[in-house]
Amino acid sequence: MAYPPGYGGPGSKHRARGPMVPQNANAPQLFDDTSSAYGPQKAGYPVPGIDMGFNQIFADPVANVAMAYGSSIASQSKEIVHKEIDRFMSLNKLKYFFAVDTTYVMKKLALLVFPYVHQNWEVRYHRDTPLPPRQDINAPDLYIPSMAFITYILLAGMALGLQKRFSPEVLGMCASTAFVWVVIEVLALLLGLYLATVQSDLGTFDLVAYCGYKYVGMILAVVGGLAFGSNGYYIALAWASCALMYFMVRSLRMKILPSVVQEGLSRPSGRAQMYITLAAAAFQPLILYWLTVQLVH
Repeated sequence: MAYPPGYGGPGSKHRARGPMVPQNANAPQLFDDTSSAYGPQKAGYPVPGIDMGFNQIFADPVANVAMAYGSSIASQSKEIVHKEIDRFMSLNKLKYFFAVDTTYVMKKLALLVFPYVHQNWEVRYHRDTPLPPRQDINAPDLYIPSMAFITYILLAGMALGLQKRFSPEVLGMCASTAFVWVVIEVLALLLGLYLATVQSDLGTFDLVAYCGYKYVGMILAVVGGLAFGSNGYYIALAWASCALMYFMVRSLRMKILPSVVQEGLSRPSGRAQMYITLAAAAFQPLILYWLTVQLVH
């Protein structure tokens, strides 16, 4: 079968491509040819029209000095912030107050309950650094106050359960009240020491430790009330209050009053510091009674 020109042979499905028609040189172009406006792009140089001026900025010596000055100010500010944080919440200082062992805990508990037979109350130092609690029984710690606080909460829950008054709200109120009173006491001591211009090595953690030892006396009073009733409670409360007052006076006396002698402060200033020590000790029985009486009666 004969096929017309322009079509393939038998079995072909596509039309044969015709000869290329030459383009008329005089025909108008739809778009202008701009490929010759730029020469070949050289490697290593930015594309024209995209330069944002960064090279001029980094090449300017004044800008370099300003950037270096800004970096130094930022680094100095960071160091100041870290120093202020370490001043109040230093992890190394916090580790010091938890450096205890079983022997220290047993001796410290005996000292808190029977402080009258203890003779030497001075905190020992090694190269101007106080020895850790496990090496010095007079050093304050935060382990005993922390464990005593938890034990007090457990005893409070048991006492409330025996009196058919247990509820999560009441137990939470007991815990928050005991914690807030210690915070208030520490803040009051810090304010008093600041107003009396005391220059001693007493820090915030030291005051928290000394104020937190009252939880041991609170446990003793609650146990006496649960075991022997009201009479046992008042006897245990009186013993714990007297022991805690004696302990606070002897411990704070070695921390606060030596600074009066060493710095040669005036007599009224020394009296003010003595009054702060006595007030801190006299405040302990009131807190013990306030935080434990509702658990027994």
